[in-house]
Amino acid sequence: MTRGPWHVAVLMGGWSAERLVSLSSGEGVAKALESRGHRVTRIDMDRDVALRLSETRPDVVFNALHGVPGEDGTVQGMMDLMGLTYTHSGLATSVIAIDKQLTKQALVPHGIPMPGGHIVPSASLFEGDPLPRPYVVKPVNEGSSVGVAIVTEGGNYGSPIGRDVEGPWLHFDELLAEPYIRGRELTTAVLGDEALLVTELRPKSGFYDFDAKYTDGMTEHVCPAGIPQEIGEACKAIALRAHQLLGCKGASRSDFRWDDTQGVEGLFLLEVNTQPGMTPLSLVPEQAAKLGIDYAELVERIVEDALGAAKGAKHG
Repeated sequence: MTRGPWHVAVLMGGWSAERLVSLSSGEGVAKALESRGHRVTRIDMDRDVALRLSETRPDVVFNALHGVPGEDGTVQGMMDLMGLTYTHSGLATSVIAIDKQLTKQALVPHGIPMPGGHIVPSASLFEGDPLPRPYVVKPVNEGSSVGVAIVTEGGNYGSPIGRDVEGPWLHFDELLAEPYIRGRELTTAVLGDEALLVTELRPKSGFYDFDAKYTDGMTEHVCPAGIPQEIGEACKAIALRAHQLLGCKGASRSDFRWDDTQGVEGLFLLEVNTQPGMTPLSLVPEQAAKLGIDYAELVERIVEDALGAAKGAKHG
């Protein structure tokens, strides 16, 4: 696949809880492509996005959206109908990967270790705990740790959780309840058919929530992670296998919890992010840079992957 120059529409923004992150990702991508001589049209997604894309007529769309509806298959289905080539995962993969319960159903039967748990009505938390404390509740289909709460024995949510206490139970009708896995936060990026590195995330306070992810200085990134080789290899193998089983395209990022008192048996995949961030603090560009792939090269490789897949589909 030749390197253009291409006309790339960078789709960003939208109206999810991750709008500002997406705008940061999209602007970084747009500037990188322009620095390599490509023509870029920036599109901040609104309800007229199909018209904007139709008028733009790009060679390829770089999907820099995060969260719903840019990461859950909605925008992918629209672009499929329009016959557009776009980066990252397609419709079916996006529908499954954004839904943490569907992801478990797709991966666990193939031997991918993931935490147990089940979906509960949020209102039931005001009557009693769905699991022994400590446990985690999170929205079924949000990313970037949006709406994650860790319910501990001595926490300030109450027992049972108070109806007037701020938490995801006030904003979502249903939540996924999972056992809390003590230990360390690890993440592995996959680019194309290669797992990159393992990063350990060490929040300065609390846990790796939305603020910790996107506020400079709030989380220490240790890359490559200071972990046993066996754990690092397991992370990369699981991330690549999950990427393949789900049918991910371009780049993905797999997030793990590792109970370091349990060896490899303590390693659990939490989720697969099909459109990982491309901001200055994001993990995929950081891992790529450690391997000698600069930001602009990374962006071009993601675009090339999409163009190559589209060309293969036409001749397949």
